[in-house]
Amino acid sequence: MSRARIAEVGRYVLEGRLPQRGCLATCHSLGRNSVTLRSPSRLRALHNVPSAPPTAEPKYPKVPLRKQLKEEAKLAKKQGKKKSKGDSQTVDGWELTVGIEIHAQLNTSRKLFSPATTSFNDEPNSHVALFDVSMPGSQPLFQREALIPALRATLALNCEIQTVSRFDRKHYFWWDQPSGYQITQYYEPFAKNGHMTLLARDGIAAEDGEGVTVGIKQVQLEQDTAKTIAQTSNVHWLDFNRVGVPLIEIITEPDIHHPRTAAAFVRKIQLLLDTADACVSGMEAGGLRADVNVSVRKTDDPSQALGTRTEIKNLSTIKAVEDAIIAERDRQIRELEAGGLIAGETRGWSLATKETRRLRGKEGEVDYRYMSDPDVAPIVIGNDLVEHLRNSLAILPDTELDTLIDEHGLTPKDALSLIISDSGARVQYYYRVLDTVCDSHQAEYSGQKDTRPPNFKSYATLTANWIIHELGRLTTYKAGPLAAADLSFTDEGECAQVPASELSQLLYYLSCKRITGKVAKELLLSIYLGELQGGVAETIEANELWFHEISEDEYRQLAEEAVAGEEKVLQEFVDYKKFPQGKLMYLVGKMMRLGPAERIDPVAAEAVMRERVNEIRN
Repeated sequence: MSRARIAEVGRYVLEGRLPQRGCLATCHSLGRNSVTLRSPSRLRALHNVPSAPPTAEPKYPKVPLRKQLKEEAKLAKKQGKKKSKGDSQTVDGWELTVGIEIHAQLNTSRKLFSPATTSFNDEPNSHVALFDVSMPGSQPLFQREALIPALRATLALNCEIQTVSRFDRKHYFWWDQPSGYQITQYYEPFAKNGHMTLLARDGIAAEDGEGVTVGIKQVQLEQDTAKTIAQTSNVHWLDFNRVGVPLIEIITEPDIHHPRTAAAFVRKIQLLLDTADACVSGMEAGGLRADVNVSVRKTDDPSQALGTRTEIKNLSTIKAVEDAIIAERDRQIRELEAGGLIAGETRGWSLATKETRRLRGKEGEVDYRYMSDPDVAPIVIGNDLVEHLRNSLAILPDTELDTLIDEHGLTPKDALSLIISDSGARVQYYYRVLDTVCDSHQAEYSGQKDTRPPNFKSYATLTANWIIHELGRLTTYKAGPLAAADLSFTDEGECAQVPASELSQLLYYLSCKRITGKVAKELLLSIYLGELQGGVAETIEANELWFHEISEDEYRQLAEEAVAGEEKVLQEFVDYKKFPQGKLMYLVGKMMRLGPAERIDPVAAEAVMRERVNEIRN
């Protein structure tokens, strides 16, 4: 059989036209019932190629086929990304409802009902009391110290503290619970009726507008289970160090309707518990786990009851919360649109397949056979203790964010980054550095009537930028092979690699424009590597690194030289709809290249060039 010509193959692929010769022509003449080849019209429909008139010549694309397919794939990928990012929060015609249960390990030194030490990285089964493994005759002994971090957490969540609370037994049989039941608070928890407000800066879905308030139904104390360590050949090892570790379970109302808002809620809970010094560690270390309850219903009938909910257990990352909710929502909608029903069940989340999977039927109150625990006395909480903890509670994240944004001039992103980095130690470092910079400015300008120190926000934002970004670069490529893995910060706001006293002195000179940004970065690297001989000021003086700025007349002369011969660029400033900032910075860059090295302030250069451009326009 002879090989088909390239032109014939092109007509077949692009237009679905079969050659009128050879065996293909014979098959085509036999009719549709005798062959399985698609007709040209069918092929045109599949390839989105319009039908050509019978007498018209085939029209080939002007661009090569490979390039055309590549562009189409790129466009499809781009559109797909946009859809998954923006449209994943809602599905037309359907409403999503989410409730969340968060289990957080409390910051205590002893377990909830035994004097055994809480541990997370010690030798397995090295901190186990008799009651932890339900030895006959052992009795629970409530450790009162567990109540303190639990109360701090509930006060941060605006909950009502109950004067009297009681413990219940939740029965189920599994290898990680040796007693056959878990001691928890189901009927009379120690805290109820709280709430937490999420704002746009917290990363909620755009559909929730400026903010949404999520109700906290209750917060209860309970004990953790053993840690299961899977081995090969269907073997599991148990570490009973975790049995009896005190937890709080935070149960929300079904007030969340978008996956991204649910993820933002869990993230903010983690930050809140860390700020209140209530939680040992976050999701990344296993100290906080989330279960989400998901249901969907059609939006055409507002009076319709909420759909049957399913529970997704043990989500261990913020991203998993959002992804699992989206996957389960879409699964339920597919099931309902196909005429099926949603079964109330417990499901797991598979990170590999990005799908939820059935684990077991959903247990209810009857299945757990809740009963009051006869061995544990009720907890009575005095108002004096509650008020003492309320008055000594740390500044909460929202209050601190408001201060950093409104008074210090930071962006919401930078303010949040400072607060959450290094478990709050980096923001303390920021305050420490900023206080010293502020004191230096006040000392220099005190008693001078004609001059004022720089604006507080100007060097506050400068300080934050360096602590967030410039310090971060030290541990990456800037320091090369000498870079340490991480910067270490103390709770008091000190950094071992870059002491606050040295960074504050460097930023003081930078904010006064006595050194350039380039010099400041070189000095910071020297501090980090321990190569600085003497103090910052002594190093600048010894190496003649002081910034000697050119005069105003010299700035104007450089601006005049920079605009010379740039008539085409200057024309864009005459009749613009949007100010051409990029062209302005092009002229500023040219101006700096023409001037003396390390003697030009970019901000001053931009101001002079902007003034010169306005003069030319007028």
